[in-house]
Amino acid sequence: LRLASFAKDFKYVSKEEAAEKHKEVIGEDFMTFLGVNPLQNSYDIHLKADFVTNDSFGKIEKRLRKNEAIADIVYDKQLVTLVNDNVKKISMWILIISGIFAFVSVLLINSSMRLSIYSNRFIIKTMQLVGATKSFIRKPFITRSIILGMIGAVLAVAALVGVLAYIELNYPDLEILKDSAQTGIVLVAVLILGALIPWISTFFATQRFLNLRTDDLY
Repeated sequence: LRLASFAKDFKYVSKEEAAEKHKEVIGEDFMTFLGVNPLQNSYDIHLKADFVTNDSFGKIEKRLRKNEAIADIVYDKQLVTLVNDNVKKISMWILIISGIFAFVSVLLINSSMRLSIYSNRFIIKTMQLVGATKSFIRKPFITRSIILGMIGAVLAVAALVGVLAYIELNYPDLEILKDSAQTGIVLVAVLILGALIPWISTFFATQRFLNLRTDDLY
């Protein structure tokens, strides 16, 4: 168990200790009726989160039963199934809600950039008339949108770090910050998207007004 990859921690429970706990639960000494202690020495094992699935439990049970010193292995199969089913349902709803929020965020950012550029459409056309290239005209708009996007992304990362720190502090058993690499990827992805989405929105918005004829501006 000390070398096993699946064991988070484990505790040895002697049959005498188990009898005392059983006595506390039922409120009477069952050994006075039986005359002997029918319980066995055991280990209470807590598994790591990655192994709390039906398949993993089955593999672990099969592996441990090969040891002839082990008389029996007991765990609540129905509870494991229920927990896994609920986690899948919750994860699916979180994914759907996150997708909706992401879609709404992209629409809001895109609309904001379009409105900002629309208010400067005459300046854009004037710059074109005096010979400015499209890339030269787009540059200040894209630069400003990326800066604003990065500010928003930094605030979002700070909020995420705050939430993760709060959960880790108050619910350490969840080990939510254990996988630092995955957490880092998510935070970096937020920063990248914070710059990428405004850049794409601004590029196409400016391109639209750059291709308009002067009469169409009105």
